[in-house]
Amino acid sequence: MNPDVQADLKDLDTTLSSIEAVADVPALRQEIEELSEQAGRPDLWDDVDAAQQITSRLAYAQGDLRRLEDLRRRLDDVPVLYELAEDEGDQSATADADAERAKLRQEIASLEVRTLLSGEYDQREALVTIRAEAGGVDAADFAEMLLRMYLRWAERHGYGTDVYDTSYAEEAGIKSATFAVHAPYAFGTLSVEAGTHRLVRISPFDNQGRRQTSFAGVEVAPVVESSDHVEIDEKDLRVDVFRASGPGGQGVNTTDSAVRLTHIPTGIVVACQNERSQLQNKASAMTVLQAKLLERRRQEERALMDQFKDSGSSWGNQMRNYVLHPYQQVKDLRNGHEVNNPSSVLDGEIDDFVEAGIRWRKQNEAG
Repeated sequence: MNPDVQADLKDLDTTLSSIEAVADVPALRQEIEELSEQAGRPDLWDDVDAAQQITSRLAYAQGDLRRLEDLRRRLDDVPVLYELAEDEGDQSATADADAERAKLRQEIASLEVRTLLSGEYDQREALVTIRAEAGGVDAADFAEMLLRMYLRWAERHGYGTDVYDTSYAEEAGIKSATFAVHAPYAFGTLSVEAGTHRLVRISPFDNQGRRQTSFAGVEVAPVVESSDHVEIDEKDLRVDVFRASGPGGQGVNTTDSAVRLTHIPTGIVVACQNERSQLQNKASAMTVLQAKLLERRRQEERALMDQFKDSGSSWGNQMRNYVLHPYQQVKDLRNGHEVNNPSSVLDGEIDDFVEAGIRWRKQNEAG
Protein backbone atom coordinates (compact mmCIF):
# COMPACT_ATOMS: atom_id res chain seq x y z
CA MET A 1 0.00 0.00 0.00
CA ASN A 2 1.13 3.52 -0.80
CA PRO A 3 2.91 5.05 2.28
CA ASP A 4 0.84 8.25 1.95
CA VAL A 5 -2.36 6.20 1.99
CA GLN A 6 -1.13 4.27 5.04
CA ALA A 7 -0.34 7.54 6.85
CA ASP A 8 -3.75 8.95 5.99
CA LEU A 9 -5.55 5.82 7.23
CA LYS A 10 -3.54 5.94 10.44
CA ASP A 11 -4.54 9.57 10.93
CA LEU A 12 -8.20 8.71 10.35
CA ASP A 13 -7.95 5.83 12.81
CA THR A 14 -6.48 8.15 15.47
CA THR A 15 -9.24 10.71 14.96
CA LEU A 16 -12.02 8.11 15.05
CA SER A 17 -10.52 6.51 18.18
CA SER A 18 -10.56 9.93 19.85
CA ILE A 19 -14.22 10.40 18.89
CA GLU A 20 -15.07 6.93 20.25
CA ALA A 21 -13.33 7.82 23.51
CA VAL A 22 -15.25 11.08 23.87
CA ALA A 23 -18.53 9.33 23.03
CA ASP A 24 -17.66 6.59 25.57
CA VAL A 25 -18.99 3.71 23.48
CA PRO A 26 -19.27 1.22 26.39
CA ALA A 27 -21.32 3.75 28.37
CA LEU A 28 -23.43 4.46 25.27
CA ARG A 29 -24.21 0.75 24.91
CA GLN A 30 -25.13 0.57 28.61
CA GLU A 31 -27.42 3.60 28.23
CA ILE A 32 -29.16 1.98 25.25
CA GLU A 33 -29.68 -1.20 27.25
CA GLU A 34 -31.20 0.72 30.17
CA LEU A 35 -33.39 2.89 27.93
CA SER A 36 -34.57 -0.17 25.99
CA GLU A 37 -35.61 -1.77 29.26
CA GLN A 38 -37.53 1.37 30.27
CA ALA A 39 -39.13 1.63 26.82
CA GLY A 40 -40.37 -1.95 27.13
CA ARG A 41 -42.32 -1.38 30.33
CA PRO A 42 -46.10 -1.85 29.95
CA ASP A 43 -46.82 1.35 31.91
CA LEU A 44 -44.47 3.46 29.77
CA TRP A 45 -47.19 5.65 28.23
CA ASP A 46 -48.94 6.35 31.52
CA ASP A 47 -46.72 9.44 31.60
CA VAL A 48 -46.67 10.68 27.99
CA ASP A 49 -43.99 13.35 28.48
CA ALA A 50 -41.60 10.93 30.19
CA ALA A 51 -42.30 8.27 27.55
CA GLN A 52 -41.49 10.67 24.74
CA GLN A 53 -38.23 11.66 26.42
CA ILE A 54 -37.22 8.01 26.87
CA THR A 55 -38.09 6.91 23.33
CA SER A 56 -36.52 10.03 21.82
CA ARG A 57 -33.29 9.63 23.78
CA LEU A 58 -33.19 5.91 22.89
CA ALA A 59 -33.51 6.70 19.19
CA TYR A 60 -30.77 9.33 19.41
CA ALA A 61 -28.40 7.01 21.33
CA GLN A 62 -29.02 4.13 18.91
CA GLY A 63 -28.33 6.47 16.00
CA ASP A 64 -25.06 7.67 17.56
CA LEU A 65 -23.88 4.12 18.21
CA ARG A 66 -24.89 2.95 14.74
CA ARG A 67 -22.98 5.85 13.15
CA LEU A 68 -19.81 5.12 15.14
CA GLU A 69 -19.94 1.39 14.46
CA ASP A 70 -20.55 1.97 10.75
CA LEU A 71 -17.57 4.34 10.47
CA ARG A 72 -15.33 1.91 12.33
CA ARG A 73 -16.39 -1.01 10.13
CA ARG A 74 -15.87 0.96 6.93
CA LEU A 75 -12.48 2.28 8.06
CA ASP A 76 -11.33 -1.26 8.91
CA ASP A 77 -12.45 -2.40 5.43
CA VAL A 78 -10.51 0.24 3.47
CA PRO A 79 -7.05 -1.45 3.76
CA VAL A 80 -8.66 -4.64 2.43
CA LEU A 81 -10.04 -2.72 -0.56
CA TYR A 82 -6.56 -1.39 -1.37
CA GLU A 83 -4.97 -4.84 -1.00
CA LEU A 84 -7.51 -6.43 -3.34
CA ALA A 85 -7.02 -3.64 -5.88
CA GLU A 86 -3.22 -4.08 -5.78
CA ASP A 87 -3.43 -7.89 -6.05
CA GLU A 88 -5.66 -7.63 -9.10
CA GLY A 89 -3.93 -4.56 -10.57
CA ASP A 90 -7.33 -2.95 -10.94
CA GLN A 91 -7.09 0.84 -11.29
CA SER A 92 -10.86 1.33 -11.02
CA ALA A 93 -10.88 -0.61 -7.73
CA THR A 94 -8.09 1.65 -6.45
CA ALA A 95 -10.14 4.69 -7.45
CA ASP A 96 -13.13 3.26 -5.54
CA ALA A 97 -10.94 2.78 -2.46
CA ASP A 98 -9.67 6.37 -2.78
CA ALA A 99 -13.27 7.63 -3.02
CA GLU A 100 -14.31 5.68 0.09
CA ARG A 101 -11.29 7.03 2.01
CA ALA A 102 -12.17 10.61 1.01
CA LYS A 103 -15.79 10.09 2.02
CA LEU A 104 -14.72 8.65 5.37
CA ARG A 105 -12.44 11.62 6.00
CA GLN A 106 -15.36 13.99 5.42
CA GLU A 107 -17.78 12.03 7.63
CA ILE A 108 -15.25 11.58 10.44
CA ALA A 109 -14.40 15.30 10.34
CA SER A 110 -18.12 16.13 10.60
CA LEU A 111 -18.51 13.76 13.54
CA GLU A 112 -15.42 15.23 15.18
CA VAL A 113 -17.19 18.62 15.19
CA ARG A 114 -19.94 17.00 17.28
CA THR A 115 -17.37 16.33 20.03
CA LEU A 116 -16.80 20.10 20.24
CA LEU A 117 -20.43 20.58 21.32
CA SER A 118 -20.06 20.31 25.07
CA GLY A 119 -22.20 23.22 26.27
CA GLU A 120 -24.92 22.74 28.86
CA TYR A 121 -27.73 22.83 26.29
CA ASP A 122 -25.88 21.73 23.13
CA GLN A 123 -27.53 18.30 23.04
CA ARG A 124 -31.01 19.86 22.89
CA GLU A 125 -33.35 20.28 19.98
CA ALA A 126 -33.44 23.82 18.60
CA LEU A 127 -36.01 26.57 18.32
CA VAL A 128 -35.15 29.04 15.54
CA THR A 129 -36.69 32.45 14.91
CA ILE A 130 -35.98 34.47 11.76
CA ARG A 131 -36.92 38.16 11.51
CA ALA A 132 -36.76 40.63 8.65
CA GLU A 133 -34.68 43.65 9.66
CA ALA A 134 -33.56 46.71 7.67
CA GLY A 135 -34.28 46.65 3.95
CA GLY A 136 -38.04 46.77 3.51
CA VAL A 137 -39.57 44.25 1.15
CA ASP A 138 -36.12 42.89 0.23
CA ALA A 139 -35.48 42.11 3.91
CA ALA A 140 -38.82 40.29 4.17
CA ASP A 141 -37.97 38.29 1.04
CA PHE A 142 -34.48 37.55 2.45
CA ALA A 143 -36.02 36.33 5.73
CA GLU A 144 -38.15 33.88 3.74
CA MET A 145 -35.04 32.76 1.81
CA LEU A 146 -33.30 32.00 5.12
CA LEU A 147 -36.35 30.13 6.40
CA ARG A 148 -36.27 27.92 3.30
CA MET A 149 -32.49 27.49 3.66
CA TYR A 150 -32.73 26.11 7.20
CA LEU A 151 -35.75 23.93 6.46
CA ARG A 152 -33.93 22.50 3.41
CA TRP A 153 -30.83 21.89 5.59
CA ALA A 154 -32.94 19.98 8.09
CA GLU A 155 -34.63 18.04 5.28
CA ARG A 156 -31.24 17.07 3.81
CA HIS A 157 -30.29 15.56 7.17
CA GLY A 158 -33.62 13.87 7.75
CA TYR A 159 -34.41 16.09 10.76
CA GLY A 160 -38.04 16.71 11.65
CA THR A 161 -39.25 20.31 11.80
CA ASP A 162 -42.37 22.09 13.07
CA VAL A 163 -43.15 25.64 11.93
CA TYR A 164 -45.01 27.21 14.85
CA ASP A 165 -45.73 30.64 13.43
CA THR A 166 -45.19 32.60 10.22
CA SER A 167 -46.02 36.29 9.96
CA TYR A 168 -46.26 37.18 6.27
CA ALA A 169 -45.23 40.58 4.92
CA GLU A 170 -47.69 42.58 2.82
CA GLU A 171 -45.87 42.59 -0.54
CA ALA A 172 -43.59 39.55 -0.38
CA GLY A 173 -41.66 37.40 2.08
CA ILE A 174 -42.16 37.19 5.82
CA LYS A 175 -41.88 39.50 8.79
CA SER A 176 -40.89 36.59 11.03
CA ALA A 177 -41.12 32.84 11.47
CA THR A 178 -40.45 30.42 14.32
CA PHE A 179 -39.76 26.72 13.87
CA ALA A 180 -38.34 23.79 15.82
CA VAL A 181 -35.67 21.36 14.62
CA HIS A 182 -36.12 17.92 16.17
CA ALA A 183 -32.65 16.39 16.19
CA PRO A 184 -29.94 15.65 18.76
CA TYR A 185 -27.47 18.52 19.12
CA ALA A 186 -29.63 20.76 16.92
CA PHE A 187 -29.19 23.67 19.33
CA GLY A 188 -25.42 23.26 19.65
CA THR A 189 -25.15 22.95 15.89
CA LEU A 190 -27.40 25.82 14.85
CA SER A 191 -26.45 28.19 17.68
CA VAL A 192 -23.50 29.40 15.56
CA GLU A 193 -26.04 30.60 12.98
CA ALA A 194 -27.44 33.19 15.39
CA GLY A 195 -26.83 36.80 14.42
CA THR A 196 -27.47 39.22 11.58
CA HIS A 197 -27.32 37.94 8.00
CA ARG A 198 -26.75 40.45 5.16
CA LEU A 199 -27.86 40.11 1.53
CA VAL A 200 -26.53 42.20 -1.37
CA ARG A 201 -28.26 41.77 -4.75
CA ILE A 202 -30.10 43.48 -7.58
CA SER A 203 -33.52 43.93 -6.03
CA PRO A 204 -36.32 42.07 -7.87
CA PHE A 205 -38.67 44.61 -6.30
CA ASP A 206 -36.90 47.71 -7.71
CA ASN A 207 -38.23 48.82 -11.09
CA GLN A 208 -34.90 50.50 -11.84
CA GLY A 209 -32.91 47.33 -11.12
CA ARG A 210 -30.73 48.90 -8.45
CA ARG A 211 -28.55 47.02 -6.01
CA GLN A 212 -30.12 46.62 -2.59
CA THR A 213 -28.67 45.63 0.79
CA SER A 214 -31.02 43.99 3.27
CA PHE A 215 -30.74 42.30 6.64
CA ALA A 216 -32.40 39.45 8.53
CA GLY A 217 -31.82 38.30 12.09
CA VAL A 218 -31.59 34.71 13.29
CA GLU A 219 -32.21 33.68 16.91
CA VAL A 220 -31.59 30.15 18.18
CA ALA A 221 -32.78 28.79 21.53
CA PRO A 222 -32.62 25.35 23.16
CA VAL A 223 -35.93 23.52 23.47
CA VAL A 224 -37.05 23.42 27.09
CA GLU A 225 -37.07 20.14 28.99
CA SER A 226 -38.99 19.30 32.15
CA SER A 227 -35.83 19.67 34.26
CA ASP A 228 -35.27 23.32 33.30
CA HIS A 229 -37.75 24.87 35.76
CA VAL A 230 -38.60 27.86 33.58
CA GLU A 231 -41.46 29.20 35.65
CA ILE A 232 -43.92 31.66 34.11
CA ASP A 233 -46.43 33.35 36.35
CA GLU A 234 -49.85 33.64 34.68
CA LYS A 235 -50.17 37.25 35.87
CA ASP A 236 -47.04 38.07 33.85
CA LEU A 237 -48.74 36.90 30.65
CA ARG A 238 -51.08 38.65 28.26
CA VAL A 239 -52.94 36.18 26.04
CA ASP A 240 -54.48 37.34 22.76
CA VAL A 241 -56.38 35.14 20.32
CA PHE A 242 -56.85 35.89 16.64
CA ARG A 243 -57.82 34.26 13.40
CA ALA A 244 -54.97 32.41 11.72
CA SER A 245 -54.22 33.47 8.16
CA GLY A 246 -51.82 32.69 5.35
CA PRO A 247 -50.31 34.61 2.40
CA GLY A 248 -52.69 37.06 0.76
CA GLY A 249 -55.10 36.92 3.66
CA GLN A 250 -56.42 33.49 2.74
CA GLY A 251 -58.03 31.99 5.84
CA VAL A 252 -56.35 28.95 7.33
CA ASN A 253 -59.49 28.39 9.39
CA THR A 254 -62.62 30.27 10.36
CA THR A 255 -62.20 30.38 14.13
CA ASP A 256 -60.07 32.51 16.44
CA SER A 257 -57.65 29.64 17.15
CA ALA A 258 -54.28 31.40 16.81
CA VAL A 259 -52.68 32.49 20.09
CA ARG A 260 -50.25 35.31 20.88
CA LEU A 261 -48.48 35.40 24.25
CA THR A 262 -46.78 38.52 25.63
CA HIS A 263 -44.43 38.06 28.59
CA ILE A 264 -44.87 41.43 30.29
CA PRO A 265 -41.64 41.55 32.38
CA THR A 266 -39.35 40.91 29.37
CA GLY A 267 -41.52 42.12 26.49
CA ILE A 268 -41.04 38.81 24.65
CA VAL A 269 -43.91 38.11 22.25
CA VAL A 270 -44.57 34.70 20.67
CA ALA A 271 -47.41 33.34 18.59
CA CYS A 272 -48.59 30.02 17.24
CA GLN A 273 -51.20 29.36 14.57
CA ASN A 274 -50.28 26.01 13.03
CA GLU A 275 -52.78 23.96 15.07
CA ARG A 276 -56.56 23.95 14.66
CA SER A 277 -57.20 24.07 18.39
CA GLN A 278 -56.69 27.21 20.48
CA LEU A 279 -55.53 25.05 23.40
CA GLN A 280 -52.93 23.31 21.23
CA ASN A 281 -51.69 26.64 19.88
CA LYS A 282 -51.40 28.04 23.40
CA ALA A 283 -49.42 24.97 24.51
CA SER A 284 -47.05 25.34 21.54
CA ALA A 285 -46.70 29.08 22.18
CA MET A 286 -45.83 28.36 25.82
CA THR A 287 -43.12 25.95 24.64
CA VAL A 288 -41.66 28.68 22.43
CA LEU A 289 -41.86 31.29 25.22
CA GLN A 290 -40.15 28.98 27.72
CA ALA A 291 -37.36 28.31 25.22
CA LYS A 292 -36.83 32.04 24.65
CA LEU A 293 -36.74 32.71 28.39
CA LEU A 294 -34.26 29.86 28.84
CA GLU A 295 -32.05 31.29 26.08
CA ARG A 296 -32.31 34.75 27.67
CA ARG A 297 -31.13 33.27 30.97
CA ARG A 298 -28.29 31.46 29.17
CA GLN A 299 -27.17 34.69 27.48
CA GLU A 300 -27.28 36.59 30.77
CA GLU A 301 -25.09 33.92 32.35
CA ARG A 302 -22.67 34.15 29.40
CA ALA A 303 -22.59 37.95 29.64
CA LEU A 304 -21.70 37.61 33.31
CA MET A 305 -18.82 35.26 32.43
CA ASP A 306 -17.67 37.58 29.64
CA GLN A 307 -17.17 40.37 32.18
CA PHE A 308 -14.19 38.42 33.46
CA LYS A 309 -12.65 38.09 30.00
CA ASP A 310 -10.61 40.62 28.02
CA SER A 311 -13.43 40.98 25.49
CA GLY A 312 -17.04 39.96 25.43
CA SER A 313 -18.72 37.67 22.98
CA SER A 314 -19.87 39.17 19.70
CA TRP A 315 -21.48 36.05 18.20
CA GLY A 316 -24.84 37.77 18.00
CA ASN A 317 -23.61 40.57 15.70
CA GLN A 318 -23.43 40.61 11.90
CA MET A 319 -22.01 37.23 10.97
CA ARG A 320 -22.52 36.37 7.30
CA ASN A 321 -22.72 38.13 3.94
CA TYR A 322 -24.61 36.74 0.94
CA VAL A 323 -23.50 38.62 -2.17
CA LEU A 324 -25.36 37.90 -5.42
CA HIS A 325 -24.20 41.03 -7.28
CA PRO A 326 -21.73 42.26 -8.53
CA TYR A 327 -20.07 38.89 -7.76
CA GLN A 328 -21.21 35.58 -6.26
CA GLN A 329 -20.04 34.84 -2.73
CA VAL A 330 -21.18 33.82 0.73
CA LYS A 331 -18.69 34.68 3.49
CA ASP A 332 -18.66 34.20 7.25
CA LEU A 333 -17.35 37.43 8.76
CA ARG A 334 -16.12 35.72 11.94
CA ASN A 335 -13.86 32.99 10.61
CA GLY A 336 -13.45 33.93 6.94
CA HIS A 337 -15.00 30.75 5.52
CA GLU A 338 -16.42 31.49 2.08
CA VAL A 339 -17.88 29.82 -1.00
CA ASN A 340 -18.66 31.17 -4.46
CA ASN A 341 -21.95 29.34 -4.94
CA PRO A 342 -24.69 31.25 -3.08
CA SER A 343 -27.48 29.23 -4.71
CA SER A 344 -26.26 25.98 -3.11
CA VAL A 345 -25.96 27.67 0.30
CA LEU A 346 -29.45 29.14 0.05
CA ASP A 347 -30.66 25.67 -0.93
CA GLY A 348 -29.54 24.32 2.45
CA GLU A 349 -25.90 23.34 1.89
CA ILE A 350 -24.58 25.09 5.01
CA ASP A 351 -22.73 22.25 6.77
CA ASP A 352 -19.29 23.70 5.98
CA PHE A 353 -20.32 27.06 7.43
CA VAL A 354 -21.79 25.42 10.53
CA GLU A 355 -18.69 23.30 11.13
CA ALA A 356 -16.38 26.28 10.58
CA GLY A 357 -18.49 28.27 13.03
CA ILE A 358 -18.33 25.58 15.70
CA ARG A 359 -14.54 25.23 15.33
CA TRP A 360 -14.15 29.03 15.43
CA ARG A 361 -16.28 29.28 18.57
CA LYS A 362 -14.30 26.55 20.32
CA GLN A 363 -11.01 28.28 19.51
CA ASN A 364 -12.48 31.60 20.67
CA GLU A 365 -13.55 30.06 23.96
CA ALA A 366 -10.12 28.44 24.46
CA GLY A 367 -8.45 31.77 23.83
